[in-house]
Amino acid sequence: MPSVRHLFRAAKRRIPMEELPEAQIVANSGVAGCAHARPGGERQILLVDCETLDAMDLRPGILRENITTEGLDVNGLAIGQELRIGGVRLQVTAVCMPCDQLEKIRPGLRREIRGRRGMLCRVIAGGMIRRGDNIERIP
Repeated sequence: MPSVRHLFRAAKRRIPMEELPEAQIVANSGVAGCAHARPGGERQILLVDCETLDAMDLRPGILRENITTEGLDVNGLAIGQELRIGGVRLQVTAVCMPCDQLEKIRPGLRREIRGRRGMLCRVIAGGMIRRGDNIERIP
């Protein structure tokens, strides 16, 4: 079963992501206390799978994801797909497009990661999630 491997938030913009053992997810917003939470927007949570990070020799959190998954092909999720993590419900809203910030991590990364940058979600129902929680696709 797919699961949550890491959780992150940015207390302020442009500072490294902070890893959390658990996170409060706020409905229609994002991770509580995260500077990137977007009330009312479609870019509230970023999912990236650890398999992509491992294949590209990147450490968790470096892509500024909120949730690093394990056993879930994040880049293969369809727009509109809903996921349940504990009591939290997410809806996949968009492909996360590579930006120039990736070049600061490693030259050429923006091009290298195209199609594998992760998926953005909005929060349908909030709640607490923890490392190790299962991720379930909702039909």
